[in-house]
Amino acid sequence: MSLKLYNTLTRKVDEFRSIRPGEVALYTCGPTVYNYAHIGNLRTYIFEDVLKRSLGWCGWKVKHVMNVTDVGHLTSDADSGQDKMEKGAAREGKSVWEIAGFYWQAFKEDLVRLNILPPDVWCKATDHIAEQIGMVKALEAKGLIYRLEDGIYFDTGKLGDYGRLARLDVAGLQAGARVDLVQGKRNVTDFAVWKFSPKDSKRLMEWPSPWGVGFPGWHLECSAMALKYLGEQLDIHCGGVDHVAVHHTNEIAQTESITGKQWVSWWMHGEFLTMGEGARMAKSEGGFLTLQALIDKGYDPPAYRYFCLNAHYRQQLAFRWESLDSAATAFERLRNRAIELRQAAAANSAGTADAQTASSGRLADFREAVEDDLNMPRALAAMWGLLKNSKLPARQAWADLLDMDRVLGFGLETIQPRKIEVDADLAARVEKLIAERTAAKKEKNFARADEIRKQIAELGVELKDTPQGPVWRKL
Repeated sequence: MSLKLYNTLTRKVDEFRSIRPGEVALYTCGPTVYNYAHIGNLRTYIFEDVLKRSLGWCGWKVKHVMNVTDVGHLTSDADSGQDKMEKGAAREGKSVWEIAGFYWQAFKEDLVRLNILPPDVWCKATDHIAEQIGMVKALEAKGLIYRLEDGIYFDTGKLGDYGRLARLDVAGLQAGARVDLVQGKRNVTDFAVWKFSPKDSKRLMEWPSPWGVGFPGWHLECSAMALKYLGEQLDIHCGGVDHVAVHHTNEIAQTESITGKQWVSWWMHGEFLTMGEGARMAKSEGGFLTLQALIDKGYDPPAYRYFCLNAHYRQQLAFRWESLDSAATAFERLRNRAIELRQAAAANSAGTADAQTASSGRLADFREAVEDDLNMPRALAAMWGLLKNSKLPARQAWADLLDMDRVLGFGLETIQPRKIEVDADLAARVEKLIAERTAAKKEKNFARADEIRKQIAELGVELKDTPQGPVWRKL
């Protein structure tokens, strides 16, 4: 297979090649555990899961590392503002450690509900303070940092290629800077690698260092942990598009300054989930939707995964309830068809050589979609093309569907009918209508039978005639 992926660094789609044959070192920016992940965050993790699954499907062995930002950081890219962990602790009357533990567990539960594969290595920022201090020491030895009253800063002016990932106009940024957000910064793009605790108060999270008691800058942890677990060069680094201009740009600056090597071959970024008039969903901007909020409204978590796969990961996706309704309906059709195929395949375990030979042709469209920069809308279309092929033996259709699901990640191999509690009065009414319809059909009053079927559908119930008699389910 020839997997082609978009590289933010080159702004091109190219054939992916790993540094070490057959192996991929993958790093993905993880959650900041001071609140629940919102569904915009989760869209990025779904994209990264599809990437990881696709790499495995194409034959690579993936080592996946994800950080957990459980250390106190400031809420702004300008190295100022309120600490996120302290903000969460104050909001809920808990310790910062309790906040971190609770929301990390909540995040892991969301991954399970969305059938997102966990990383091979979870790494918490608070477990790697020594590694982060070690990086600052290495930068100090190279003369790349300087001291201000509030912390230690990286001097981006000493790098000729700073900002190449985001194509930043550094000179333009300098000329347009009206206010220095941190007094004394040499360049508007300089960033903190170590922040000092306030002189008049004790922070809830702080550590001793050669420069004074404080805490690491928020760009530092990803560099330190990626170096520790994946080495000086990695194949792919992922995150949201909001990480390009500041977070990932600064990661590159500090890491490559230490190693003297190109750090990441492929940078990949997922686009925003938007709300309302194109505004991105963000915890820092107030209201946001969690996965649990969708569940509370009756949506099955895999339906949200299906919703996300309806758009390419590099396209903004507008969240609308009616669009989620359509995705939920489509996913329910997929669930029911998968269960039917699984049962039919089990009942007919014999296959034919012709069916096996034809499999590669049926999977060709799906493979091309995956290889085309993870084009999941096309992949879903190829999947439905398979399911609509009534001439295909159930055993082969089921095998092909499972192969596709290795990438799509819906968990179809073990999926079960959705459990929906049905009101007893509704059930009695539906059963009464079914009995009336059965009687009408016996009397060959097909117009009346069709009318009753419409009445049943209006109740939000799907009716299906089977050799064993009519069966129904609440939609």
